[in-house]
Amino acid sequence: EDEKLVTLARSARARLAAAEGAAVRDDIGRTYVAATVALPGLSLSALGAAVAAAASSGASRLEAAVIVTAAGDVDRGVLAGLGEPVVHVVAA
Repeated sequence: EDEKLVTLARSARARLAAAEGAAVRDDIGRTYVAATVALPGLSLSALGAAVAAAASSGASRLEAAVIVTAAGDVDRGVLAGLGEPVVHVVAA
């Protein structure tokens, strides 16, 4: 299942030529995918955007998260309040 998340995160990043791609899976198996958002009025990491999509869809607990990034530092704080998901960081 985590390999599916890797594929989804890579696809989101590539599709938008974004700095990062992320995918998360909630406790009932739904997946949420996002890329970095960099607009004049809104900036979100890919993980932040994926978590926001999950939370706004009613997810209250995440099982796993994958981030595809070239950055060495990933802000895991966006996962607070959604359990303790397994987090995989994949080098871009």
